[in-house]
Amino acid sequence: MDTLLVTGPGGSGRTTVAAATALAAARAGRRTLLLTADRHDTLPAVLGTPAPAGLSVRYVDSGAHFRRELLALQDRAATALDMFGAQRLDEEELTELPGAGELALLRAVREAAAEPYDLVVVDLPPAPQALALLALPAQLRRYLRRVLPPERQAARALRPMLAQLAGVPMPAQWLYETAAHWDEHLAAVQSVIEADTTAVRLVAEPGPAGADAVHTAGTGLALHGLRTELLVANRVLPQGSADPWLASAAAQQDKTLAEWRDAYTLHTAAHLGRDPHGADDLASLALPAPDMTPRPVQWPVEDRLADDGVLVWRIPLPGAVREELDLVRRGDELVVTTGPFRRMVPLPSALRRCTVSGAGLRDGELRIRFTPDPGLWPQGR
Repeated sequence: MDTLLVTGPGGSGRTTVAAATALAAARAGRRTLLLTADRHDTLPAVLGTPAPAGLSVRYVDSGAHFRRELLALQDRAATALDMFGAQRLDEEELTELPGAGELALLRAVREAAAEPYDLVVVDLPPAPQALALLALPAQLRRYLRRVLPPERQAARALRPMLAQLAGVPMPAQWLYETAAHWDEHLAAVQSVIEADTTAVRLVAEPGPAGADAVHTAGTGLALHGLRTELLVANRVLPQGSADPWLASAAAQQDKTLAEWRDAYTLHTAAHLGRDPHGADDLASLALPAPDMTPRPVQWPVEDRLADDGVLVWRIPLPGAVREELDLVRRGDELVVTTGPFRRMVPLPSALRRCTVSGAGLRDGELRIRFTPDPGLWPQGR
């Protein structure tokens, strides 16, 4: 199954492009699911009702998901809650908390991956929130492993004795079971996000604001190893208008489009003069069915031991700015920060036996030099 993630700046027409893309794929004969957490009823207005034949649409109910998960957690922790005299929460009094919508959407993506679709198109939130959402599974799994290391679960049989010696209660079995449950769920979501058959379709209006947003989003997607399959320039104005204002706006758009053509596979969707409504309007945008040919994102390690005595790790970071770039080595991980984005990147096995000896940013690529540590590097005979 292929997964296409659609995002872009707020107000750029993400939902419209997601709907038009899903419709194009369905009409091309692919079993397609359009998945959205949109809370503003945008999608029914765009698609029309009922949805076009051959296209399945699913809305994520984040409130129901939050209530179901919290009640399940409360049941798993029943013994501990009773010990402390806690009063149980009822379903009727539960109101979802910030972040519940993101977790609900991640679960929906995981569940859709197990269903008999050829393509799942996911209508994501605006780009900054979408990037945080896509990074969430790996981040949460890392936090869980640090707070509740799986290898320490082997000692749970000793907890009653340790609790008596220490005089304080030790973590209960339900806590480890909950951590294992969440780790399994997050690992499944992470595998979908990081799969070679997952790609991103960016949407933006051409112009200074759209150019800045695409520049930032492109860097964040590259840092997290996500492939941009297509950039959709939405609401493109016609050229050659006799109206001075319209001609000036179109010229400004054309300048941005020229820059995007150099950096992305680009599709221009014409401004219809109104909000799209129904299958005919979506088809008039002429959005192509997504190209989901697997193309793994490559972060190669260049062997220059014979010439310079170093290994060079090459990380594509288009749009990164030297002044906003920071690197920190922590054990077997590298903390990479570029602008508002940060990622903990596991080092390839060969580089774990090296020390960082320098780094440079050239042509949109971060090149990190590693020198073998004599105490760890295999010695030749």
